Amino acid sequence: MLQQGKLYIGTSRKPDDSINKGEYLELKFGNRHGLITGATGTGKTVTLQILAEGFSNAGVPVFCADVKGDLSGIGAMGDPKDFLVKRAEQIGLQPYDFQEFPVIFWDLYGEKGHRVRTTVSEMGPLLLSRLMNASDAQEGVLNIAFKIADEGGLPLLDLKDLQALLNYMGENASELSNQFGFISKSSVGSIQRELLILEQQGAENFFGEPALKITDIMRTTNDGRGAISVLAADKLMMNPRLYATFLLWLLSELFEELPEVGDPDKPKLVFFFDEAHLLFNDAPKVLVERVEQVVRLIRSKGVGVYFVTQNPLDVPETVLAQLGNRVQHALRAYSPREQKAVRTAADTFRPNPDFDCAAVITNLGTGEALVSTLEGKGSPSMVERTLIRPPASRLGPLTEAERQNIINVSPVRGLYDEDFDRESAYEILSKRAAQAAAQAEAKEAEEQAGEETSGRSRWTLPGFGDDAEETSGKQARPRSSGYQRETIMEAAMKSVARTVATQVGRALVRGILGSLRR
Repeated sequence: MLQQGKLYIGTSRKPDDSINKGEYLELKFGNRHGLITGATGTGKTVTLQILAEGFSNAGVPVFCADVKGDLSGIGAMGDPKDFLVKRAEQIGLQPYDFQEFPVIFWDLYGEKGHRVRTTVSEMGPLLLSRLMNASDAQEGVLNIAFKIADEGGLPLLDLKDLQALLNYMGENASELSNQFGFISKSSVGSIQRELLILEQQGAENFFGEPALKITDIMRTTNDGRGAISVLAADKLMMNPRLYATFLLWLLSELFEELPEVGDPDKPKLVFFFDEAHLLFNDAPKVLVERVEQVVRLIRSKGVGVYFVTQNPLDVPETVLAQLGNRVQHALRAYSPREQKAVRTAADTFRPNPDFDCAAVITNLGTGEALVSTLEGKGSPSMVERTLIRPPASRLGPLTEAERQNIINVSPVRGLYDEDFDRESAYEILSKRAAQAAAQAEAKEAEEQAGEETSGRSRWTLPGFGDDAEETSGKQARPRSSGYQRETIMEAAMKSVARTVATQVGRALVRGILGSLRR
C-alpha cells in the first residue's frame, strides 16, 4: 500500500489502545537501511513480507532469503483468513485487497529455484577465509594462491581449481616462498582439508559458472513492479557460515558493481539479510570493518540493507548506527543479556513521552511492534507502538506445484540451470603436468638407450619465468654417478602429475569430461 511516496507499515495505537495514525516508511529514505528485531514467533517474517510487498509495488526490486520456507507465499494471492481480516478492520485498512507478486526463486542447490553461483576468484581470499574459518597463516597462504593465479593466468572457477593450485604450491613451497613469501606446507594441507569439508557440505554447488549477474536480481516487470528474488535457504541454513558468506558476497558485489546515484527518490534495490547474527558470530575484526564499510557506502549506490535478527545486540554498534528505519517486535527479558538487549533496543529509539519504551517492548503482542522511521530531513520519527498491517499475498508457503509453475515462467529460466565447465586452473595444471611427465619419460627412455642428449627441455607456468623452450647447442653435463639433476619446474610438474593422477576419481572424471555433477 503506497501513499504519496510512502510505504504503509501499520497503524499506531494510543496508550488507551485507541487507533492513532498510520506509520509509513518514506521511499526516499528506503536506502538508509533498517533493522527488524524480535523474539521467535513475534512477527518478524510478516514484517519482512509486507515491506517487500510495498517496495515491489513501488517499482523497487527486492532480494530476501526464505530461511523457514514460508516466505514463498509472497508469490501467490492472499487468503481472507479471519485473523487477517480482523487486523485489517482493527487498523482501518479498507479495502483490504489481495495480490500476488512477481517472484524469482533462487537456490544454491538448484532444487527449489534457479542455481545461483559465483567463482572462487570473485569470492576472493577474505570471504573464502571466513567461509573456512581460516587462521591468519592460512589466510596468508590463500592470498598468495590468488596472487599466483592472477600472475600465472590460472582462472579459479570452482573448488577443484583451487585444490589443484594448492597441490602445486604444497609440492613447490620452498621455491615459491622465495618469490611470494613463506608458504607453510602444513597451512596448505589444512586449507585442503577445509576445502574437502566444504565440498561435503555442498559448497561445491556454489562455485562455478555461469556466475550470477547482479542485473538479474534487479529486474522490474512490464507493469512497473519490482521483482522479488527469494533465496531458498531452509537447506542452506544447515551450513550457517556458507549462508552468511554468500549473502555478504552478494552485498559486496552490489557495492562494487553498481554506480553512484546519490540519494534517489526510491531505492534501486532493497536487500533483506535474515538471521543477520550469523554474519557477525565470531567474525574477525577485518570482516566486521568490511561490513561496516559496505553498509555505510552502499547507500550512495541506491541499495537499502535491512538486517533481520532476534536481538539488537547481534549487530555491532558500528553497523547498528547506520540503520535508520527500525521495527522492534517483542523481546523476552528473563536473563541479564536479554534485559540488556531490551535496554539497548529502547535506547536506540527517539523517546515517546506517552509510554516507557523498555516496558512496552516486553509486552508487545504478535504482529505488534515499536516503529521509528526517518522523516523530514532524515531525522528519526518518534517511536510509536504499531499494529503491523496484514500482507496482501499469501501468509504461508507455496505448494511444490505452485513453486514449479513460477520457476517455469521465470524471466531467467535457462540462464543458470546448466553447468558450464570451461578450461581453468585444474585443466591447465593437469595439461602442463602431463606434458612435463611425457617429456621426462621420453628423456629417460633416451638415456636408457644410451643416446646422448644435447640439451634439456624445461617449462614454467605463465608469468613465472620464460616460455617453454629447448636449450640447444649445449652438451649435457657429465654425470659421475649416472644421475642428471632435474630442473625445479620439471620436478614440480612431475609432482603435480602424480598428485592429479591420485586425486579422487569423481573430480578427475569431472575435470576431463565436464559431465559428472553431484
